[in-house]
Amino acid sequence: MAEDSGVLPPKENFSEWYNDILWRAEIMDVRYPVKGVYVWYPHGFSLRRSTYSILRELLDRDHEETLFPLLIPENEFMKEAEHIKGFEEEVYWVTHGGTSELDVKLALRPTSETAIYPMYSLWVRSHADLPIKYYQIVNTFRYETKHTRPLIRLREITSFKEAHTVHATWEDAENQVEDAIALYREFYDRLCIPVIISKRPDWDKFPGADYTIATDAIMPDGKTLQVGTVHHLGDHFSKTFEMTFEDENGEQKYAFQTCYGISERCIAALISVHGDDKGLVLPPEVSPVQIVIVPIIIKKRAEEVIEAAQQLEKELKDAGYRVKTDSRDLRPGAKYYHWEMRGVPLRIEIGPRDIDNGVVMSVNRYGEKATIERDNIISGIESRLEDFRDSMTERALSHAKEQIKFASNLEEAKEAVKSGVAIIQWCGSEDCADEIEKKLDVSVLGNEVRLDFIDNKEGVCPICGKPAKPAIVARTY
Repeated sequence: MAEDSGVLPPKENFSEWYNDILWRAEIMDVRYPVKGVYVWYPHGFSLRRSTYSILRELLDRDHEETLFPLLIPENEFMKEAEHIKGFEEEVYWVTHGGTSELDVKLALRPTSETAIYPMYSLWVRSHADLPIKYYQIVNTFRYETKHTRPLIRLREITSFKEAHTVHATWEDAENQVEDAIALYREFYDRLCIPVIISKRPDWDKFPGADYTIATDAIMPDGKTLQVGTVHHLGDHFSKTFEMTFEDENGEQKYAFQTCYGISERCIAALISVHGDDKGLVLPPEVSPVQIVIVPIIIKKRAEEVIEAAQQLEKELKDAGYRVKTDSRDLRPGAKYYHWEMRGVPLRIEIGPRDIDNGVVMSVNRYGEKATIERDNIISGIESRLEDFRDSMTERALSHAKEQIKFASNLEEAKEAVKSGVAIIQWCGSEDCADEIEKKLDVSVLGNEVRLDFIDNKEGVCPICGKPAKPAIVARTY
């Protein structure tokens, strides 16, 4: 890709900023000739790989990774009426193999319950087989009819992590739901992204679930983006797919299940929550390049400076960092622009004067400078990156708190959702939710809100006057 020296639109024009940063920072190319289907640039894919390696690390503590087929026979897909009703408008169907019409149509998975659970019904025989905790990271296809947007609303979801667990009791499955929520908290903590966790209303839960807990991030324009869900499936699917096991007393029992998923929306949140008018801002753990070294070359000592930069790169790579030395024949300012756009957490500048003084100049992605003693370079770099990560977390949390407003009535809520989300009392009834949504042009995301600074005390519903609890109300993607 040719060197780009254009300027991003200001982040306050979020939609334009988001569309531009995807190609300027080489995350995704949107020009693939199928609507809602996009191509990862290598830089973006490296970011994806590092991000999903965190998910794998967290899941591999007590889950096992697997892989199920993309194609689901129509007869299996149609077995669960409530589930299929939730997806019937979104399914892509394969009807031909070559020129021959298929006897049984095949669905491209919109999600994998109906691909996985027929196999689980073969594998689950005894209580000794339980629990099962498997996950896969795959692409899924949904015929999205709304306005498509890269990483946010796609027809091919390229990076869908879905976990599917099987348990002996409803309570065991409920415990797994809580474990999954804790896992998602830890995942987003490592991405320095504050999230809101809440219980979705019954009419907005996953088709076939007993209940759904969702994770939402607040985007710069104040809308929320659902970036993870956890579903307690009860014994709904096990009854459909005859998933039974023999308990300790020799009785046949239906199993209980959970499933939970995260898509590349986590990358969309990562880009959007942290990025600024200069480009991406990436946590060191997932940045494709953690440190860029920029030699400040003066003709007389050019060789010496290049050699010093190469030696520093080797030391940092040996210490486990992802490092690049930018020796291109460009002005230093053009190099700074290039790497700031791509979100590199730390830049090291080294020139003749630095060599003479036994130091290097470090500049983090926020532009904060500090000299590091050359003899203590590894510990100095480690400290700078840790401080930068902490600063990312503090900035993101501070901004999220500014975007969350407590509203005692509909007027206050209406004002709050112009730039963020409102927390308003809601009795839990669908009629009152409809009224709130209609009057405010928002979605009632749910209650049982899990935020450290939220007090879930009862109040009064502004619609019906009945006892109510705090609920999240917001415009959504």
